[in-house]
Amino acid sequence: MLAIGINVFFGQKKEKVAIYAADDSTQNVAAAAGNFLHANAPHHSAEPEMVFVQGGTFWMGCSSEQDDDCSNNEKPVHRVNLNDFYISKHEVTQAQWKALMGTNPSNFEGDNLPIENVSWDDAQIFIKCLNDATGKKFRLPTEAEWEYSARGGSKSEQYKYSGSNFAEQVAWSYGNSDSSTHPVGTKEANELGICDMSGNLWEWCYDWYTAYSSLAQNNPTGALSGHSRVVRGGGWGNGARSCRVATRSGISPGSNFVNVGFRVACSSE
Repeated sequence: MLAIGINVFFGQKKEKVAIYAADDSTQNVAAAAGNFLHANAPHHSAEPEMVFVQGGTFWMGCSSEQDDDCSNNEKPVHRVNLNDFYISKHEVTQAQWKALMGTNPSNFEGDNLPIENVSWDDAQIFIKCLNDATGKKFRLPTEAEWEYSARGGSKSEQYKYSGSNFAEQVAWSYGNSDSSTHPVGTKEANELGICDMSGNLWEWCYDWYTAYSSLAQNNPTGALSGHSRVVRGGGWGNGARSCRVATRSGISPGSNFVNVGFRVACSSE
């Protein structure tokens, strides 16, 4: 794990269970959403509920509402432009994982609890199987997509956490989690109706972890190579500072921890 200047806790690994691959008008936005939601593809019980995120431009990183809590790896703040996309309303649950993979590597067990103790590589296997089962093109969100969604997208109220300036309203973290995950969607949603982007679990993103650039970017996907993949959002074992929308860290893509999971995204085309 890369140090980021604050106390970031990634839970102890559990012995891994084998995994077997078994600025648009309102009308245009609605049409784009319909293209995906009514696509001619089979529905699978592992398929998550998706939220349409209208693209736009935002300041990524250590923006003003983060106050003095920023770490150096959140700087410099930089302008990012994103196209429309979809992101899942919740973290992938254990029920969804089991429906597709037939196994459950999680430390804390429960169908509506988020899947954890899975690596970035494991998430890629799940996504490939999900795409094969549904005919769709799910993927991990990019780091920029993740942060834009966590901030509330085009509906952002510039909160410090995802949906509030008070962590306890939106996040399961060290102070209220009782040292475990909680069922998805039991804290308040953010401006877009997305849940648990602060706390509960750190979440894998697509990108390799690297330092920010000050340059404006369009639809960034990160470095071409690296040693760690980005994780975002903070988890049940972290304090509120780690659950801010700007907090970021990196973990080896082959590593699995009991407070790291993921959600999926999909392009709008």
